[in-house]
Amino acid sequence: MQVASQTIDDAFDKEIEEAAAEEKEVKKEKMEMMSIIHTIASIGTKDVVSEWKPGSPVPYEVLCKTFEKCEATTKRLEITENLVQLFVKVIKTTPDGLLELLYMCINKLCPDYEGLELGIGESLLVKAIAQSTGREIKQIKADYVKCGDLGTIARDSKGSQKTLFKPKSLTVPHVFRTLKAVAQITGNSSQTKKIDKIKSLLVACKDDEAKFIIRHLEGKLRIGLAEQTVLSALAQSVVLSDPKNEKVSTAKKEELLASAVETVKYVYNQLPSYDMIIPALMKYPLDQLLEQCTMRPGIPLKPMLAHPTKSLTEVLDRFEKQKFTCEFKYDGERAQIHKLADGSINVYSRNSENMSVRYPDIMNAVSKWIKPTTSSFILDCEAVAWDKETKVILPFQVLSTRKRKDVKEEDITVRVAVFAFDCLYLNGKSLLQDSLEERRQKLNDAFQETEHEFYFAKHMDSNNIEDIQTFLDVSITSNCEGLMVKSFDGKESTYEPSKRSRNWLKVKKDYLNGVGDSMDLVVIGAYYGRGKRTSVYGAFLLACYDPDTEEYQTICKIGTGFSDENLQLFYNTLKTHVIDAPKRFYCLGENSVSPDVWFEPSQVWEVKCADLSVSPRYMAGVGRVDANKGISLRFPRFIRLRDDKEPENATTSEQVSEFYFDQANQQGNNNSNDLDY
Repeated sequence: MQVASQTIDDAFDKEIEEAAAEEKEVKKEKMEMMSIIHTIASIGTKDVVSEWKPGSPVPYEVLCKTFEKCEATTKRLEITENLVQLFVKVIKTTPDGLLELLYMCINKLCPDYEGLELGIGESLLVKAIAQSTGREIKQIKADYVKCGDLGTIARDSKGSQKTLFKPKSLTVPHVFRTLKAVAQITGNSSQTKKIDKIKSLLVACKDDEAKFIIRHLEGKLRIGLAEQTVLSALAQSVVLSDPKNEKVSTAKKEELLASAVETVKYVYNQLPSYDMIIPALMKYPLDQLLEQCTMRPGIPLKPMLAHPTKSLTEVLDRFEKQKFTCEFKYDGERAQIHKLADGSINVYSRNSENMSVRYPDIMNAVSKWIKPTTSSFILDCEAVAWDKETKVILPFQVLSTRKRKDVKEEDITVRVAVFAFDCLYLNGKSLLQDSLEERRQKLNDAFQETEHEFYFAKHMDSNNIEDIQTFLDVSITSNCEGLMVKSFDGKESTYEPSKRSRNWLKVKKDYLNGVGDSMDLVVIGAYYGRGKRTSVYGAFLLACYDPDTEEYQTICKIGTGFSDENLQLFYNTLKTHVIDAPKRFYCLGENSVSPDVWFEPSQVWEVKCADLSVSPRYMAGVGRVDANKGISLRFPRFIRLRDDKEPENATTSEQVSEFYFDQANQQGNNNSNDLDY
């Protein structure tokens, strides 16, 4: 019982550390962006982008040259300048080509909620390179072991190839459409059809184009282009391409650039669709963008997230002399439910994935919750496993056993109940700027509870710490994780999409007595099992992620915390991701550990550890605590599979470093961060 309680405690250990690191990174980014804006306003941007005929498609060569410049630096200023130069040129020369160009920069084919991705496997790409260049597959594989980058191999293979005639130059729209066509190919002979499409691009490549074609197809450009940087560059390029801004003072230009960045990011947070934002930017003035691009059902927002707290006293310190409310923190899956004016309904995850097929029971029950006056809405909810017989919430582990694809309502064994805690949009109107008090009232007026299916999140309004403690105890006995404490009225109680805000605080009873750190790490290698584990992998090599260098940095070897079922599952699922050698973007160090098997980054695990230490064999946070050494986890233990997270969403090297420094400076304080809410 004590071990189980400790495990529950550990699950919340990462909360405060990661939140603090995230907050620090946001501040750092803001300061850097202010410096970038000042520099660009002062000296402008040089027109160093190649020329092409006005109105004609953007040459793919031009985009690749910009990628090369970005890859050659780690400075955000230089990366932003390179993008701004490119975007300004495109806006002035071929504005209709900006949308496809931007998608190529962020290496996406469409908005996240449409779910179309590339991520073509290595074996298929190796075949395409071989067939398009005439080289042997075994030669390419041998080069890959040495180089670790199929893009570079494709470029070099192409460079040694002689052609009878010069192919037609590639353009951005042609490449984009071809990549999209590759992603959409399914069914019989799909591999052959994909290879043919890829070959058609590779044979037309020149210089570095083949390198980036392959990286596009892999789904990893690895040139340090973060989407927030692309958004900032887009906003600034709109200002700088406007002729009326050419002769304004430096101070005024700096003001315009800062305002543009703020406006574009704000609009994108509530309407994350470049398909709508880019055409509006090209047609309307910036000050009309928000009016033209408003949130709407059918396009999921990135959810607002809460900051974890150290204690209940901290909650009261934060909300001193302010009105706040406490809500149960439910142990389920974040769900954003949309109803469009035409009656169609969609359910989205916290990552904007369309989960409508996964929850047919929710889809069929929504009509019973809605009052006659409610025509369209966006609800922020938690879907939890529900026992109809006992009328209680079941643990998240039960919910995770539901099928994720091809779900038929008659086959469902794990029922869900939806607990709604916010209404973001109602009957054609955005409620983001309304106070939580107003939003809750509208939520109650527009919907009705239905037994076993839909409930309002339980809440309590008070400023008495004893009341909060009592309500926290009630939430725990109700099978909830703890409490969400939120600003209830005034300007600080608005809904802030995509932001982790201190206007929402979270406290869990388990956390108050928790010890240690836990984090989400990526599996990149394994060791063959011995004894009872002979037929499966017995231990694994884990890594954190560095978004600045786009590297996976080794952090520990783990072999405890697994059930026999876990080990069999991971053996079955990971063996399909085995690769011959570590990826070039695996940061291993000189005296590195060497597993028996290497994997592509595919799974994220939540891991608990006793503490962190500096190690010459692991590279997590290398350069932050020591020039040549990284940070490793002591006594790591597996907690659970995070199948709701992509490898790029794993704990970052910055966060690992923050964990380490906090441990050194504040021994005895146990901090953590749940990124789900």
